[in-house]
Amino acid sequence: MYTEEQLLPLSAVGQFVHCPRRFALLHLEQQWEDNRFTAEGTILHEKTDSGVRESRDSVRIVRSLRLCSYELGVYGIADVVEFHRVSKEDIGVTLPKASGKWQPYPVEFKRGAATNLDGYKAQLCLQAFCLEEMLKVSIPEGALFLGEKQGRMKVAFTPALRAQVVNACHAMQQLFASGETPPPTFGKWCASCSIVEECHPKLIASHRSAYMWLERELDEVTS
Repeated sequence: MYTEEQLLPLSAVGQFVHCPRRFALLHLEQQWEDNRFTAEGTILHEKTDSGVRESRDSVRIVRSLRLCSYELGVYGIADVVEFHRVSKEDIGVTLPKASGKWQPYPVEFKRGAATNLDGYKAQLCLQAFCLEEMLKVSIPEGALFLGEKQGRMKVAFTPALRAQVVNACHAMQQLFASGETPPPTFGKWCASCSIVEECHPKLIASHRSAYMWLERELDEVTS
């Protein structure tokens, strides 16, 4: 169980799963730079950030819902949480001024198609963890709304995904507590990163390779 002072942003889990160095640069070194991808993401979130509530037949829609989990040490805001009316009395939750039971269904909005799918799923699943802890309810599924495709992708919160999220939350807490930024690993995931210029993955990686080569050469000379 984490204290309030130890809580990290919920969205950080997606960054950590995508790249631990990105997480450290953003949350330890406070580096950030907007690019086209972050700007498009801001536009996509304009409606979800409004906090407007809607009712559609057997669905209640809540936007910008504040979330927290002391068990996993995170806090944040869910883009959209839908509450679907269910017929069974042993599932779901009760809602103010609404009869019956309602099943929470988190929906996370992302601008891309599948740039960081593992990170997106982890963030969505963590929202479910928060809702389960706060509402004392089981949530088996949610959805990602991918902006480029203008459509939803269902995400089942499987035991494997849940385990990955729990491990990532504890690992990022340990990394944050250490205060040390991991070295870079250059890959295709760097292409759309908004802080790639601050990270210098190619440059630092090449310097590390050169240092390791020099170290090997000196070992051979002195041995």
